[in-house]
Amino acid sequence: MKRTAPLSAAMAVSLAAGVLFTTGTASAGEQAGTSHAGRDIYGTKTPYAPQGRPGRYENAPKGFVPVFTETVARHGSRAMTDSGDGDAVLAVLHRAQDQGALTGLGTRLGPQVRSLLDAASALGYGNLSARGAEEHRQTALRLEQRLPGLVEGIAARHESITVETSGVPRAVASADAFTGGLTSGDPALAGLIKAPVTDKNLLYFHKQPQNADYQAYVKSDPQLAAVLTGIDGDPRTAEAAHRVVARLFRQDFVSALSAEAQISFARALYQLYSAAPDLAVEAPDVDLTPFLTRRDAQWFAYLDDAEEFYRKGPGFSGRTITYKMAGVLLDDLLAQAQAKAAGTNGNGAVLRFTHAEEIEPLAALMGLPGSTEPAEPGQPYAYGNNPWRGAEVSPMAANIQWDLFANTPAEGRRATYLVRMLYNEKETAFKPSCRPVTKGSYFYELDELRHCLAHA
Repeated sequence: MKRTAPLSAAMAVSLAAGVLFTTGTASAGEQAGTSHAGRDIYGTKTPYAPQGRPGRYENAPKGFVPVFTETVARHGSRAMTDSGDGDAVLAVLHRAQDQGALTGLGTRLGPQVRSLLDAASALGYGNLSARGAEEHRQTALRLEQRLPGLVEGIAARHESITVETSGVPRAVASADAFTGGLTSGDPALAGLIKAPVTDKNLLYFHKQPQNADYQAYVKSDPQLAAVLTGIDGDPRTAEAAHRVVARLFRQDFVSALSAEAQISFARALYQLYSAAPDLAVEAPDVDLTPFLTRRDAQWFAYLDDAEEFYRKGPGFSGRTITYKMAGVLLDDLLAQAQAKAAGTNGNGAVLRFTHAEEIEPLAALMGLPGSTEPAEPGQPYAYGNNPWRGAEVSPMAANIQWDLFANTPAEGRRATYLVRMLYNEKETAFKPSCRPVTKGSYFYELDELRHCLAHA
């Protein structure tokens, strides 16, 4: 069936939404997450921006057509999970106001924080925002644009589209937004999309009993505690915090704040700062950029990235505790592709919706770009010695997509199946131990991946 008309209508809605997204916490480029400068200050709270180049993807080898696709995606942009950081910032502001200790800039912060908290509360703390829903709708529409033959084939063959989530509301809402995007692009898919099912062992594995060793690591591992304490204790943390409070409060009030209190305030303010772009629709008048200089925002983003790196990413050299548990998800990616190739299921697509706690370990286990280097002993993670960045590895709505292609074999021979991977919609090579069909290609034989991606 023709898909041009509904797709064009959906894109028009997207353009209108894009206007909304250029107001609020940062400039238009930063809000859209399209410039590196705008992406290095929000960490894993960075709004999603596709990294692929439309019309520039490698063509499949001659004779191969897409027959199946599967994704793993983080939920989209959302409200912060609670009011704790906002309450902490407001408490200090109120105390300073009572003492007449706010600077002109400081007097402007309280209303901004209250507006942000009101928007998050009205939406529901932790829930998917309008921006997050749009991120997934547009990702779905781009998938259809890249694979029109597959989408039309799924509809023609009446194949199922399976949807799996962690069961957390923002993941379920992301799934609904994504499938809504699919059906707006091709209404014939509507009856083929199955109701979402919850699989916590697959898509919320970091909280499950079988990973108690990981939970103990996060809670009480001495090596982890020592390295994070050392990073947080870098003198630049106190210096950045002091610059933040000195711009908001009069000198006598600042002098009465301990270094620890200054750091606590500044880091809470940064959490609000980094969360605000995700609520650009719900809180369009909130602009927290005047209250943190880029220099200081980048430092606090680094502190957050360090915690993510050691808790969920490549972590320590010689230790796999942060990412070995993602094996269940990698195994499922392989199993679903193999089942399609073997003809043992009727799915045309499998769509999974999860969290940063699953995306980051999976990226490390698979050796995806930016997640290949653990920290060596005596060399703590830093921007200068490691490429890992939360904004690149796991922004909001981060996604990994495997597309399965097949040829039509000669009589008496088996079909050959190839896989292409996209990471945040950019063609991405598998780890070096995996050999593509030709040098420099992004296509790999499925049998090759089954062997080269084996893990302990």
